[in-house]
Formats: sequence, structure tokens, C-alpha cells
Amino acid sequence: MTGSTPVTDHAPGAVLDHDASTRRRILQIVAADGPVSAATLASALDLAAAGVRRHLQALEQADQVAVHVGHAGSRGRGRPARRYVVTGQGQAALSHRYAEIASDALSFLAQAAGPQAVEQFAEHRVRLLEERHTAAVDAAGPDVTARAEALARALAGDGYAASARPVPGAGVVQLCQGHCPVQDVAAQFPQLCEAETRAFGRLLGVHVQRLSTLTSGGHVCTTSIPTVAARTASAGAGPPDDLAPSTPPPAPVHSTEGPTR
Repeated sequence: MTGSTPVTDHAPGAVLDHDASTRRRILQIVAADGPVSAATLASALDLAAAGVRRHLQALEQADQVAVHVGHAGSRGRGRPARRYVVTGQGQAALSHRYAEIASDALSFLAQAAGPQAVEQFAEHRVRLLEERHTAAVDAAGPDVTARAEALARALAGDGYAASARPVPGAGVVQLCQGHCPVQDVAAQFPQLCEAETRAFGRLLGVHVQRLSTLTSGGHVCTTSIPTVAARTASAGAGPPDDLAPSTPPPAPVHSTEGPTR
């Protein structure tokens, strides 16, 4: 038709690449903020809701996202909004697939040097994480919530799709990690998760408790952080090896599995 824009041979590929990029971005947001609705995704991405629903349908068909069955919220009259979380397949799609060789290496280490060698490796790994992020966390000051938020930002930069979510009225903030780059390896070697939890406690200066993990079937790793306990290490002095609060921490609040506001 006269005046129409010509379509080049590269146009279909360009459209496919754009769709793939958009779906990966949607998958990342769902991992970080899920359960999340199509309307929220559309707002975050500045896209039409109909287009976002089309991408979500494709991700559902690929078994990378699923509707969060446990969500009880409602928009008022009518059916509640569908809210999405990332599936195991979606987690795999976000990962760089080096799990097999990493698992083989740790299995060999355990056989050659004993189980304690795996624990030492896990501790070494999180000590490096602490070295990377201690300055950023300490810069947030003594407030535990602010420190947790700083840690979440740092972990997000490491690819963990992390966020800090205060639980209203509970004196607790939940550190949620919607993605774990070593999820498959951690499923075989839980020492990695255990060492990570201890590192969070040292960085934040309080006794933390892991409530759920991706490896145990949760759609996020959730760590309960009491905000009423005082920091036990002075800023800049480095986190203590063992935390012994003078008063017991508040009872952990089970995962909200989504934003609390």
C-alpha cells in the first residue's frame, strides 16, 4: 500500500528479541516483587496492561510464572486480581546454568576433604559477600530497618532480586530474595544457605531467622529480621562472629509473600 512503512527481513527477529527482553524484565520484576498483578507490572514497565497480560500468558505457557493461589486480596467487587509468582522453571531461566559443574566440584571436595570442607567453602563465600557489602550496610547507620534495606539493595546488585519488607506492627522486617543464582547447588548443599543466614546476622548485628527458601519450595527466600534489638557491633568495627543479644528476639513472623503496603 502506498505510503506504508516497508517491513525488512530483520523486522520479525527484532520483534522476537524485543518480546524476549520484555518477558525477561517481567520475570525479574515478578521474582523481586511477587506476588504481583498485571496492572502493577504495566505501571512499572510503562506498558499497556493488555500487552503485559499477553507476555504473562506466554510465561505461564512456558511454566515460568504461575498465579499465586494463596493470595487473598481483592479489588472489592468482582473477582480478585490475578497475582503472579515465579516458578522453578522461571528461576532456571534467570540463572546462568553452571549448577552441574559447581555441584560436581563440591561433591568432590566433600569426598576428598570431608563435609567440613564444604562448610569452610560456604563460610569463605559469605565472608566475601560481607566484605563487599559491609561498608554499604554500615553507611545506613544503626537503624536495623535501614540496614536491612541497604543490604537488600546490595544483594539486588548481586542478582538476588532482593527487597526489604517491614511487617506492620510486628517489630520485624523481612528480607526477601526472589532469585538465587546458586539455587540448584544450594538444594544439594544447604550449607550455602546456612552460611548466608549467619552472614546476614553479622552484617545486621541482630539474630535473624530464615523462614522459607527457594530450595524448599518457597517462591522467595525469606529471612525474618527483628528491628528492636540493638546493634551489637559498632559501625566500622566489623560484624561479630557470634551474636548473643541480651534479650531474645521477637518471634518470627511468617512470610507475607508480597508487599505489605
